[in-house]
Amino acid sequence: MAILGLDVGEKRIGVALAEGLLAIPLTVIDRRVEETDMELIMALVEEYKAERIVVGLPRLMNGDIGTQAEETLSFSGALAEHVDIPVDTWDERLSTVTAERLLIDTGMKRKKRKGKIDAMAAAIILQAYLDGTNK
Repeated sequence: MAILGLDVGEKRIGVALAEGLLAIPLTVIDRRVEETDMELIMALVEEYKAERIVVGLPRLMNGDIGTQAEETLSFSGALAEHVDIPVDTWDERLSTVTAERLLIDTGMKRKKRKGKIDAMAAAIILQAYLDGTNK
């Protein structure tokens, strides 16, 4: 079963794909207007025949829902209205920090990291979801 993972930010949406037990970074969508963002995500759902979408939920460090998490919940709710597959959220605390550290550890230069970090964060979120639900 193919699952798309999303790291939704203000400027970009990182996208990852899992077709089994391993999530891989897929692409980054530059945010435009919400309707265009939804169309691009729906095209990826079609292309990869995804059966589920997991959206990273940026909770505060104490676990509470802050402003960014509220915006993400609104986005995932709108996305659920556009697709005919389940849309789940998953705690994404520190996923971007972890993604950046991984890319730095591989020796990737800062300029190149900027274009890859969101997709890597989406892969980290999706992998955490896979690991957490396949116990």
